[in-house]
Amino acid sequence: MPTAVLAGCGAMSKTWLEAVAKIDQLQIVGLVDVDIERTRGRAKEFSLDGAVVGTDLSSVLGQTKPTMVFDVALPQVRLELVRTAFSHGCHVLTEKPMAASLADAREIISLSRAAKRLHAVVQNRRYLANARRIRRFLDTGALGKPTSIHCDFFIAPHFGGFREDMDHVLLVDMAIHTFDSARYIINAEAVNAFCKEWEPPKSWYRHGSSALAVFDMSNGAIFTYRGSWSAKGFKTSWESAWRIVCERGTLTWDGYDDVKAEVDSGKRDGLFDVMAPVFVPPHDPRDAVGGHLGIIQDFIRAINDGTEPETRGNDNIKSLAMVFGAVESSETGQSVKIGV
Repeated sequence: MPTAVLAGCGAMSKTWLEAVAKIDQLQIVGLVDVDIERTRGRAKEFSLDGAVVGTDLSSVLGQTKPTMVFDVALPQVRLELVRTAFSHGCHVLTEKPMAASLADAREIISLSRAAKRLHAVVQNRRYLANARRIRRFLDTGALGKPTSIHCDFFIAPHFGGFREDMDHVLLVDMAIHTFDSARYIINAEAVNAFCKEWEPPKSWYRHGSSALAVFDMSNGAIFTYRGSWSAKGFKTSWESAWRIVCERGTLTWDGYDDVKAEVDSGKRDGLFDVMAPVFVPPHDPRDAVGGHLGIIQDFIRAINDGTEPETRGNDNIKSLAMVFGAVESSETGQSVKIGV
């Protein structure tokens, strides 16, 4: 039976442990956090009575010798945490973002290769059923090639705590979900970024709660992102509202359950082409879903099969590069070439 140590027992750890509880063939053998009382609280909450708890990851790994480490710590300590895990022979599945900088992300990939251990990132929006079905539908070519993809994200949460004092809060803490989904859905990489951030009057965030980003994609499409964490009223889904314009039609997704597509019928009514609705098939059961649960299951499967997980670090760094490219563009006012 595979075993895991969870490092980082803050709010997000609850989502991880809820997913783990649904996997029969996985045991949490240790929990680590700088706050030992928080660690003990998580162990008690999830009835992990036999798990070793502590504040030092290396010590807990030495005592438990797990198959893998679940990294739910702050990005600023991620590189050293991953380094420690690899030194104990563990595979690592980490919470997003992959690292606090592109340099750290590159180092993590290098360490993974040297240790011959898997490293992957919980990019859970990829594992939404509608993201999967849209990608599969677009791949059929029913609408032709995507020419532009547009995402709107407007929500006004009052988190309190560290987010409200962050630099580039929307780009760094949230936008990577939409950026990664866009890469996945149209099967292309970002090659260039231009971004503008601002802070609206009476915002409760210190910096960067609102942003507009434009990416040139490797397949020739343009990807635009409009977002705000301080726009009150008419909120979108957490998954954004999507419009994908293709050569022969358009697909829209409200971020919830409404996925619709129209294609050019070949007829014209005055100024306009006559569009016909197109059926978008439901989620194909061959496509993995399930958010954190689906990713953890795929990670374990990859360990067992000797394959690479979909959200492996050397792929996810391309989504992280979009974030830092947008940040650099916002800071400099210049278009930024994206590379990893």
